[in-house]
Amino acid sequence: MTTEAEDRTVEEQEAVQAAELAAEEPPAELAEPDVAEEAPVAVDPVRLVEALLFASPTPVTRDALREASGLEKDPLEGALAALAERHAEGKSGIVLTEVAGAYQFRTAGETAAAVRRLLKVRPQRLTRAALETLALIAYRQPITRADVEEVRGVDCGAVLKALLERKLVRILGKKEELGRPLLYGTSREFLEFFGLKALDQLPTLREFQELNEESRSIVEKEHGEAPPPIAGLTELADGTLQKRLDESAQDDEAAIDYLEAAMAEAEARSKVVSQAIEPKAPEAQPVEGDDPTPPQA
Repeated sequence: MTTEAEDRTVEEQEAVQAAELAAEEPPAELAEPDVAEEAPVAVDPVRLVEALLFASPTPVTRDALREASGLEKDPLEGALAALAERHAEGKSGIVLTEVAGAYQFRTAGETAAAVRRLLKVRPQRLTRAALETLALIAYRQPITRADVEEVRGVDCGAVLKALLERKLVRILGKKEELGRPLLYGTSREFLEFFGLKALDQLPTLREFQELNEESRSIVEKEHGEAPPPIAGLTELADGTLQKRLDESAQDDEAAIDYLEAAMAEAEARSKVVSQAIEPKAPEAQPVEGDDPTPPQA
């Protein structure tokens, strides 16, 4: 049987618990409304898409924009075109960029230094070994580790691991040969890192050589010494290079055959001419004591 004091203590505890529960649950008039129940507001498609791209920390695909905005295909494409014109390179400090099949606002290239100073961050850089390995994978994917090491001539295990950790490359599967080695290829993050729409935007051999020469001259001006050329890239930057080399080899062989035939013909003509102008050998003179007259029958 409980005393009056104990009953009062229990009542007080229940009152305290009730007050705590009431404090945890906000009143109905202060509760946040459900987003799904919000009434749609008519917004200009360009402004709507601009807001969605600005709010997203990652590139947004067309499907995601269509789902979030409720716009049909034509209005969405028109809004993207208008934003691309409004936020074009050289016209705005914020540029609408298409990367990896999606859209994202990025700062203009000429503002990079100031933005880094504001955010107090350093530019992301790749080591030379990582750049060489990544370039080989990008141009020859799917490719095995052994193929990369054959071109570079060094072990690439640590570099591949670092590229996998940074999500610039990914494992595509296994090659159907003895040992089933892993096949490597580039990732979506690779396209975002370099600002590419797709892999077909990788520079061709001519473009890469021009870019490489320009970058080497810039580094040479800044540091007084240009870096050595990246191993293996000149053989990989253009997919039609091998075909052109094969055609060139065939042309060279044909030229050699033609040259050999021409030299053989010239040699034959030289012999004919030398025989024509060479003086005839003198007739044999009779030896003393011999009878020059033929014997009589």
